[in-house]
Amino acid sequence: MRALTIAPGRKRSLELVETEEPTPAAGELLVDGLALGVCGTDKDLIAGEYGWAPPGSDRLVLGHESLGRVRTAPEGSGFAPGDLVVGVVRRPDPVPCGACAHGEFDSCRNGGYVERGIKQLDGYGSEVWTVEAGYAVKIDPALSEVGVLLEPMSVLAKAWEQIDRIGGRAWFEPRSVLVTGAGPIGLLAALVGAQRGLDVHVYDHNEDGPKPKLAADLGVAYHHESMEAAVAKAEPDIVIEATGAPSLVFDAIGATSSFGITCLTGVSSSGRKVGVDAGEVNRDLVLENDVVFGTVNANLDHYAQAARYLAAADRDWLRRIITRRVPLRRFKEAFQGQRGDVKVVIDLQDA
Repeated sequence: MRALTIAPGRKRSLELVETEEPTPAAGELLVDGLALGVCGTDKDLIAGEYGWAPPGSDRLVLGHESLGRVRTAPEGSGFAPGDLVVGVVRRPDPVPCGACAHGEFDSCRNGGYVERGIKQLDGYGSEVWTVEAGYAVKIDPALSEVGVLLEPMSVLAKAWEQIDRIGGRAWFEPRSVLVTGAGPIGLLAALVGAQRGLDVHVYDHNEDGPKPKLAADLGVAYHHESMEAAVAKAEPDIVIEATGAPSLVFDAIGATSSFGITCLTGVSSSGRKVGVDAGEVNRDLVLENDVVFGTVNANLDHYAQAARYLAAADRDWLRRIITRRVPLRRFKEAFQGQRGDVKVVIDLQDA
């Protein structure tokens, strides 16, 4: 079989290699890979910025946004051949911290977790893969074309859960949400906001291409003029920052109304400096009882909620988020940005 691999920490080491099909261990599913989503994390790994190979290996199979079809399943696992599944990314520390021990491995305290396609576990970027039944999520067959969006949606399911928990510290009936960035995470965040009946606003610098149309068809407001103009129109109670652009991060923190919540989902590159009035930021946060928090990854409950969010969404709209599907044999094209890209997916079964 073919697999996408990198040598972690080494630039330009991405290769499509021939390797043996895996043999499922006890309790594991054997899965034919269908699709692999490409995100910024993958590009950072390819750039050699981080990544860890499995013990005893110098290469890592890439890929954490998965979709596959079960070939074989253990008896009593709850899965059967033909089921569509997505593999969970993170696994808890073998000697777990308190959070991992309670199933909240997305909030690991000691950093001893491992992750498929990122940290010490091979990913889902191969024609065939295995996954423990307890870390596989069965999805509705109707989601066969868009199920690869489940992993990014799980991150948003966690974000909205945390927003609810934080808002619950006192009376909280949010009216408006502003999402910065109309990439996959931003658009999925807007989708959930719309499903919740909020007044949703999306800010992105793109004036044309698919993003404004995707926002319009979702029934949300789209702004490209400036962050200031978007904030003035939205008057947001909640901001979900999905770009990681340092200047936008601080703009987002200062954008909410009193008792506002800012959720940071974008990861910023280090070394970029912006001028910030730290005193003003602190003053606003304290006097307005605001909260800023970051979120990444997801646990099993978040994956289950993500599946419900996708099931409730318009299938055609979800399909249009995936703006390019690249056959595995042309894998390099998937990691080269093109004008109009929103979500790029690699077709693992296209020879």
